[in-house]
Amino acid sequence: MCFCIYQQNIKNYTVDRVIQKKTWGTKRLVTIAGITAAVLFGGWMIISTASSKSKLNVDTERITVSDIKKGPFQEFIPVNGVVMPLTTIYLDAVEGGRVEEKYVEDGANLKKGDPIIKLANTDLELNLANQETAVYAAQTQMQISHNSAQQNTITKLNQMADVDNAYKEAERVYLLDKRLLDQKAIGLQEYKAAENAYAYQVRRKKLTTQILKQDTSLTKQEADQAREQYAHMKSTLELMRKKVADLTVRAPIDGQLTSMDAEVGQNKNKGEHLGQIDAQSGFKVRVDVEEHYLSRIYNGLVGDFTFADKTYKLVIKKVFTQVTSGRFQVDMQFVGEVPKGIRKGQTLQIRLALSDETTAVLVPKGGFYQQTGGNWIFKVAEDGKTAYKVDIQIGRQNPDYYEVLQGLKPGDKVVTSSYENYTDIQELVLKKP
Repeated sequence: MCFCIYQQNIKNYTVDRVIQKKTWGTKRLVTIAGITAAVLFGGWMIISTASSKSKLNVDTERITVSDIKKGPFQEFIPVNGVVMPLTTIYLDAVEGGRVEEKYVEDGANLKKGDPIIKLANTDLELNLANQETAVYAAQTQMQISHNSAQQNTITKLNQMADVDNAYKEAERVYLLDKRLLDQKAIGLQEYKAAENAYAYQVRRKKLTTQILKQDTSLTKQEADQAREQYAHMKSTLELMRKKVADLTVRAPIDGQLTSMDAEVGQNKNKGEHLGQIDAQSGFKVRVDVEEHYLSRIYNGLVGDFTFADKTYKLVIKKVFTQVTSGRFQVDMQFVGEVPKGIRKGQTLQIRLALSDETTAVLVPKGGFYQQTGGNWIFKVAEDGKTAYKVDIQIGRQNPDYYEVLQGLKPGDKVVTSSYENYTDIQELVLKKP
């Protein structure tokens, strides 16, 4: 009996321990509260930090605020041009030689045909002398041949006269003997002798006429060949004389001699540059343009520049498509009045128009574009105290303005200075000093 009670007490005790529920301790509650507080504090810090980074106080004297306006817009590029003579003719050595004499100096004003320098070329002058001798010899030989042909023709004509006379005499005797034979005044043998003599003279005249005709034709052919050969030799002689005459370099037009490169005693090769003649009839402007504009540059585009407080117009007349060091050149001519006092070699700053003038919404150019690429800009609020980001779209541009396609309207104010320190900022708080 005692044993059983003991076992039951043990069993009851064991069951009570199993079903007992645990409760939250004070220490555990404190730990959880601390963790929660830390998380909330961290989130507050992140939000506070993000909020502080999205805004920035900016001194208004350190930024540029510009007005958006609507006005005339023309796409153009600034280029530099150099004033050049309208016509320039280069002087090259037509024939090589040694500089024997200089008649003028660099910078001289010349008239067409004025001598500039004289070259000496012994070989060329000797060839000219030989050609002149050959022409004179050919002329003499042609005269001799002509006289001989005339004498031969005279001889042939004399022979023809004798043959013709003999023919006529034989014909007379033959006709007379024929009548006498009919009258039985002579015998048949005498008639046959006259008939044979006449037939001989007929053949002789025919042969002599043919020989004379052939001789005349041959003589004419030989005379024509001789004249052609003589004419060719004279043409060659004239060419040689021109080459020798070209040893004296003369001004091809009225103008100023420039870039002269020749001194007495120098040897100049054939084709070597000697200088140039700049015509005084007018000026043109040679302009350098960056190569990426090549597809947009063509004859007829206009530009303007300011000289002595007055604006003048230019028009493209020739485009040189060869690109050198990233640039190509165009020639422009003056439209209307040419500036007085302009001179060769002067540099002009030209506005070269790439489009016609239109009306557009404009934003002044500034440093903001380098950081935004024209995709957004800080727009000043109406109260002037803040500036916030707005998306925009930029179109064409010129050195002064960007064309605004969307995002802004006339009357808006924007910050156009550099955004170098504002790329992560959402709003600028504008502070006046």
